[in-house]
Amino acid sequence: MDANLDANEGNYWYNVNTHEVEVGPQSDWTQLIGPYATRADAEAALAKVKANNEAWDEDEES
Repeated sequence: MDANLDANEGNYWYNVNTHEVEVGPQSDWTQLIGPYATRADAEAALAKVKANNEAWDEDEES
């Protein structure tokens, strides 16, 4: 394993109840979105979900 790689890579989760990023799934799976490769990706989880939902809604309307 490359020593420069983040040991937590791919192990970040966004908790929809606390709005915090967890390293490793610490909460019940019903409260989590992920996993994400980086903390930044997990922090952007809700924005990505919102964008996906809007895109899907537009597709359904066409």
